[in-house]
Amino acid sequence: MRVFPRAGRRTRIAVLTLLGCLPGLAAALALVLFAQGADRPVAIHLAAPAPASPASRYGAPRPRIVPRSAWLDDTVRRIQPPPRYDDKVVAVFVHHTDSPNGYACAEVPEIIRRLYTGQTGDRAWDDIGYNFLVDRCGTIYEGRAGGTERAVVGAHTQGFNHRTAGIAALGTFTAGVPVPRAMTDSIAALAAWKLGLADVDPRTRARLVSSNGLSRYREGTVVALPAVAGHQDGYRTNCPGAALAASLPGIREAAARLQGRVPQAPPTAAPPSTPATVPARTPLNPPLKAPLRAPLEVPVRSLKPPVEAPVQAPTGTP
Repeated sequence: MRVFPRAGRRTRIAVLTLLGCLPGLAAALALVLFAQGADRPVAIHLAAPAPASPASRYGAPRPRIVPRSAWLDDTVRRIQPPPRYDDKVVAVFVHHTDSPNGYACAEVPEIIRRLYTGQTGDRAWDDIGYNFLVDRCGTIYEGRAGGTERAVVGAHTQGFNHRTAGIAALGTFTAGVPVPRAMTDSIAALAAWKLGLADVDPRTRARLVSSNGLSRYREGTVVALPAVAGHQDGYRTNCPGAALAASLPGIREAAARLQGRVPQAPPTAAPPSTPATVPARTPLNPPLKAPLRAPLEVPVRSLKPPVEAPVQAPTGTP
């Protein structure tokens, strides 16, 4: 995945020519900055000592990490400038390498060597861009040089390489592709440990500053991104693939558990709208009936008794 535009040959020749006119230290510094491409440095230090990190309340154990020396040898090693450091890591970006999935785990060192050669050769990067790589068997490898416990500035997410770490899953994890459980478990363990060094909850968001306008945000924009983010959160890409991106919520929760944090309660659903109260049907409260129609008006007879003819008094006797 290209995250730094490759400098043109003419541009590199011009820069190297100018470097010959600079004093030794200035020339070395300029070479370092040129090798990093368009991503601008933000509060970094060259080969600075690791800052003393305060004891984290929610630290996680360090997982086993295979050292860089297991895959990098003199047949492919290139001369490179010293690593650069930030003060701490507050977020990690998850990637996939967009490479075949059907590899044997014993072949992984050779796969990483090929990635390193492609990025430092064809793309002219100073080192492999990812800080860590995880294979389908759950093995974690050290990627970029500088020390696994330190806040090494990577080259993995255009605009958001500072105060972050890049974790690459070896393979291609587009929609419908199964993501190995061993891989997601190791990514969670690595994120829990790395973020725990700065006491960062993997389920929260981190405030990051875009250092390059080629990211999703203009240079200098302050953005709140997930502490365990996918590459697509900071850069316009399909990485880490739809299947791995769908696994990120579970990875965040697993990482938080490894840090000893209390599980978050599921969101409470809004109560349904309460219908109008209808009295229960009881013998004393029969159901309402439809209103009766008004009866037809009929003439009502008078309640007065009929007037009878007066009775005549009897006449004299016979």
